[in-house]
Amino acid sequence: MSPQVLEQSAAIATPEATEFNRDAFDAAVMTTYGRFPLAVERGEGCRLWDTDGKGYLDFVAGIATCTLGHAHPVMTEAVTTQINKLHHVSNLYYIPEQGELAKWITANSCADRAFFCNSGAEANEGAIKLARKYGHTVLNAEDPVILTAKASFHGRTLATITATGQPKYQKNFSPLVPGFEYIPYNDIGATEAKIQELNANGPRVAAILLEALQGEGGVRPGNQGYFQRLRELCDEHKILLMMDEVQVGVGRTGKIWGYENLGIEPDVFTSAKGLGGGVPIGALMCKGSCEVVRPGDHASTYGGNPFVCGGAASVCKTVEQPDFLANVRDRGEQLRAGLAEAIAPYGDNFIEVRGWGLINGVELSAHIEATSIEIVKAAMDKGLLLVPAGPKVVRFVPPLIVTAEEIDEALQVFSGAIAQVLG
Repeated sequence: MSPQVLEQSAAIATPEATEFNRDAFDAAVMTTYGRFPLAVERGEGCRLWDTDGKGYLDFVAGIATCTLGHAHPVMTEAVTTQINKLHHVSNLYYIPEQGELAKWITANSCADRAFFCNSGAEANEGAIKLARKYGHTVLNAEDPVILTAKASFHGRTLATITATGQPKYQKNFSPLVPGFEYIPYNDIGATEAKIQELNANGPRVAAILLEALQGEGGVRPGNQGYFQRLRELCDEHKILLMMDEVQVGVGRTGKIWGYENLGIEPDVFTSAKGLGGGVPIGALMCKGSCEVVRPGDHASTYGGNPFVCGGAASVCKTVEQPDFLANVRDRGEQLRAGLAEAIAPYGDNFIEVRGWGLINGVELSAHIEATSIEIVKAAMDKGLLLVPAGPKVVRFVPPLIVTAEEIDEALQVFSGAIAQVLG
């Protein structure tokens, strides 16, 4: 390519900067999001800057997605190298980068195979399809059912909002997809009763899809005893135990996978968010014993292309380092201890602090008027980005590279925010 053409291409690719216009944005973009009044321009590490130049400590990380924070040199080098080499080809062909990523996942999990797509919702759609085919072909069920938990969250497609046990996400989108039933999270008695009810006249329950820790449902960790008994039940009834690892996988809990906190192995699990560190990728993993899908059963045009797999591989190879996961665990302990200290003066205005690693929540009491949104807004004004997990839980999900000093800074700002809201 000639120097003149390169100059022209650069001019097209880098237009003259213009001041951000919120009204123009709102006029052109569909109103599917209730956005905070903040336009983000750039980031570095655990910091973001808006279009006015104001800096923020980012404890949202794209909602548990930016594993290595912003502009991390390892990821920057990986995606730059890959985009200059090859960014996309069809899955009609072998993609070496996809194979390497799948090899890393299977070497570092209980899975034997991986399928790649673009998001957590897509990964969960794949799991749902796999479970249905398993129900038909292995259990010989005419009308297979998947059990999911109340207060769960599995995505925004029609099937995954049906799987999501929260009516607010389903409102006005009926008719919903049939084949789902709901159980209380961490309630083994109710789970056993539901299996007995549905299987009374022969096998119907094909799978149970649960989060190791419910994220959008209020940062509620799974109970180890519940999941260990659930694993036994699934084995007894030939039910697939499927784990949604979209928010808690790839180091977020201080272990590579969230299910490792529960002392069990799932048959199927899904990942996205932190897997790509901000590059859009989703993945469905399964053991060989339940790999019932065949060529033509499922596909994704962009799934597992060289660009996203190159970026994801750089994240995974960083996360697997022992010191990296140790930092996640140490910073999580520091954060939970600091949050407990911050809310202590407010007595019964708060219920508890809970979480694993660097996914943590602070729950406000139901009897007070203050909401999680109010505290998030107050913290934002003071330079700390947080995210709600429902109307009464404030969620803390910083990049996994966060330092002790940044945890202390966040705690100081959070203390000021709750003082402002609660007085």
